[in-house]
Amino acid sequence: MSRMNKHANADATYDMELSPEEQAMLRGEKGEAVQEAIRLQIEIAKFWGAKRMVPVTNVHIMGDMEVLGDAGKDFLTSVAAKNARAACATTTNPRCVDFAFADRLGQDPEIVGKEMQVVSLFKTMNIAPVNTCINYQTVYQPHVGEHVAWGDTGTVIYANSVFGARTNFESGPAALAAALTGRTAAYGFHLDENRKGTFLVEINFTPNDYADWGAIGKLVGEMNQNYLAVPVFVGAGSPSSDELKHLGAALAAYGSMAMFHMVGVTPEARSVEDAFGGKQPSHVMSISQADIDAVYASYNTNGNPLDLVVFSGPQLSILEIAKLADLFRGKRVKPGTQVIVTTTNGVKSHARQIGTLQTLEEAGVLILEGVCFYILQNLSQMRESNGWMNVITNSAKLANNVGAHKLNGILRKTSDCVDIALGTGA
Repeated sequence: MSRMNKHANADATYDMELSPEEQAMLRGEKGEAVQEAIRLQIEIAKFWGAKRMVPVTNVHIMGDMEVLGDAGKDFLTSVAAKNARAACATTTNPRCVDFAFADRLGQDPEIVGKEMQVVSLFKTMNIAPVNTCINYQTVYQPHVGEHVAWGDTGTVIYANSVFGARTNFESGPAALAAALTGRTAAYGFHLDENRKGTFLVEINFTPNDYADWGAIGKLVGEMNQNYLAVPVFVGAGSPSSDELKHLGAALAAYGSMAMFHMVGVTPEARSVEDAFGGKQPSHVMSISQADIDAVYASYNTNGNPLDLVVFSGPQLSILEIAKLADLFRGKRVKPGTQVIVTTTNGVKSHARQIGTLQTLEEAGVLILEGVCFYILQNLSQMRESNGWMNVITNSAKLANNVGAHKLNGILRKTSDCVDIALGTGA
């Protein structure tokens, strides 16, 4: 590495190690788009005190019209016009529109058209519009120690924790910059010192539903809201990929956490000592069945109907779809109730091939692809036009995030959600 001083667009007193290739980028030898991208990354590095970059092999970027707005779309257009091309494998997070159901959902045709343009812009830059927040289950699984630059909180915490890969929460512009340069600033969870456990969580019951894992994440996250806090779980058994998905998504949603360890499960936690790196935990939490029961009891319907049931946030895997199909098989959603599932194009296609998609559709379930419920374009207007007040869900993350649209999220176990949808539960 060679040292570069007083580089453009950065504080003249800030020194940062840049490789010869990075210096060439900064001089504009790789094109204007790359030059602007690395300038942004140097500013990010300066903010975090990073002194070098690390190469990344994979980038995952958020970029839908609900998040971008017209200003963001114009920015993407300007970057693409500078002949920008992804330097490494890059994929996208969910859209805010399922084009096949936009009319049925009453989404704004103008925004739908702009969303199509965003997809086209990504393709122009060699960014694959896979439109999923479960890329780690369906597209790419990084290995231990691999540096990536991912931009969705649920994907980041899964990559850091379950795979032992290394990433921070990358905002939209930062993730795009990483795609164009093939590197990111070395701070946060790219560094060994930030990946050790900081506090211990004892699980003193047996979780038996995705919602239980989300409830654990809610309890831990709410009491430890700190990006660099890293819980170490013991006594949790051996959860599945989907259970870990719901735990991580909830930790990120309620605590802004980007990593956890689970002793004997995640790769950097072969033992408690391994997870903490020889340090003592700052404190110990214990979670019992009574604590989880209290989480469920804390939700209030406010006397409003239970007429919207949503399975989303994160998108569903093929195994979650199959579980729902078993619960809905031969039954029918209660009249006046809407049930919505969101998943990926690939999962929906597989579900169709094996018949589970048809089972859900015959029951009256709406399956959307390439989107997540809480970022649907026009969701607040959908709430008003349909008179929705409560959202029943088995996702703790979704129960939290729908509040931004003035919806009351209510967390329930999967079977309870289905019973409510069928009119046989409350």
